[in-house]
Amino acid sequence: MQPFPHVYTVSAAAASAGSVVVSAATLPDLETNAPPEFDGPGGHWSPESLLCAAVADCFILSFRAFARSSRFEWLGLACRVVGTLDRVAGVPKFSHFATHATLTVADGADAEKARLLLAKAEHGCLISNSLSATRELVAEVVSP
Repeated sequence: MQPFPHVYTVSAAAASAGSVVVSAATLPDLETNAPPEFDGPGGHWSPESLLCAAVADCFILSFRAFARSSRFEWLGLACRVVGTLDRVAGVPKFSHFATHATLTVADGADAEKARLLLAKAEHGCLISNSLSATRELVAEVVSP
């Protein structure tokens, strides 16, 4: 890992109607729009869905790093994040993120160590740590 601080630069551009194009150097452009809950057309990534995706992605990447450093073998990790957007003190904001994780391990794997690593990933996720919402981890360890 490179020393801190890390700096990430993203740009966005749009016309008076239609999608917003989000871009960053060396990355493909991404079209976004308002979600249906904000009268958007649906069928597009929105800032709200991207934020939940960032939490899910960071959780998995954090778990991968903790598992690698602990030499823990695993087969797969599926993650679903449910973000609750509410009005808090008159301002719309995400108030809660629930991370539902299903970790698949080989028969005979140490399930307790797996649960510990899942918890470490939830607590170590830099995206979640940057948010003020409450967090919840619902984790399951399964064998094929």
